[in-house]
Amino acid sequence: MGPLTGLRVLDASRILTGPYCTMMLADLGAEVIKVEMPGTGDDTRAWGPPFLGGEAAYYLSINRNKKSLTLNMKAPEGKEIFKALASRSDVLLENFRPGTMERLGLGYDTLKAINPGLIYCSISGFGQDGPYWDKPGYDIILQGAGGLMSITGEPDGEPVRAGVAVCDIGAGMFAAFAILAALYRRTSTGEGDYIDVSMLDCEVAWLTYVAGNHLATGKIPGRWGSAHPNIVPYQAFQGGDGKYFNVAVGNDALWKKFCAVVGLSHIVDDPRFATNPSRVANRQECVEIISKKLKERPAAEWLALLDEAGVPVGPINNIKEVFEDPQVLHRNMLVSIPHPKAGEVRVTGVPVKFKNNPGGIVSHPPLLGEHTEEVLASLGYTPEQIAAFRESGVV
Repeated sequence: MGPLTGLRVLDASRILTGPYCTMMLADLGAEVIKVEMPGTGDDTRAWGPPFLGGEAAYYLSINRNKKSLTLNMKAPEGKEIFKALASRSDVLLENFRPGTMERLGLGYDTLKAINPGLIYCSISGFGQDGPYWDKPGYDIILQGAGGLMSITGEPDGEPVRAGVAVCDIGAGMFAAFAILAALYRRTSTGEGDYIDVSMLDCEVAWLTYVAGNHLATGKIPGRWGSAHPNIVPYQAFQGGDGKYFNVAVGNDALWKKFCAVVGLSHIVDDPRFATNPSRVANRQECVEIISKKLKERPAAEWLALLDEAGVPVGPINNIKEVFEDPQVLHRNMLVSIPHPKAGEVRVTGVPVKFKNNPGGIVSHPPLLGEHTEEVLASLGYTPEQIAAFRESGVV
């Protein structure tokens, strides 16, 4: 049982941003019916290697706790089945190119007439209107268009894409937040709503203090590598063994602690470095002094010394090390799920913890069409009708 138990979500999305949103809802107990094209299904089912028992690791990572229904939404019978499901659902999510659902006859106005309480959410690259409304929304395109790549990477290097598809994932998270807000409003009004989530809007919203700096000064922010535009020292440093680690000296009290631990007490009150604004103004000289000093000991020693002194510090783990980290394991962020084809599938855990009715991972990422009969039977279709749908390619 989870806090969203009893909620039904009709998921017509695919790839990452939509499935991530519906995984969040499913992890908290919602019933998510994933609608996929017969024969092929979600694009990510073919995105590999690696594959586990024929199932793509990419697909397995974001589709747990869902039911899979194969359905040809272009076929007249498929449209009727989709409408029947929409009439019995609380939420509908789709991430097709804007206009696609309307062309299919499955747009918001059509389904609202069937189910006035439906929360209908569309995620797209640039939104449902505006000069770019019909452009495709691939994560790397949005990371560039929204400014993220311009501030990511080394100062003298090329623009760099974030290592995971953060625009896709971020838009999925904003969509989940918006869906829950609309559901809360529905409790008092009984009315559904239409939600238009743009990946570009979400990324621009993320710019926060970087945007604030630009809007206040007119200066165009650049790339700082691992450093911070407003705080020094706040970046990765290299220990004497060549390993990197992160230091975050977020205020002047921490600066004093930091200098005492690393043996730089002689500069702690230097007018060039005594306050954060002065350290930012003299960034290069300050960082050079610190970098030279930190190469006198291995990274692990600095991590232990600084941590003991209460200075924020941490390792730069590779992905293998992340899933060996005792805190990650203690928080159940690595979970094994039995799967009918892939055996034991290891996936990331649920990142939010509820004391009561927490939800959790209760079912494997579904096989293509695994729940087709179950879902259609719940709508009142007979075994003979379902068999006829299979024969004609509707499901």
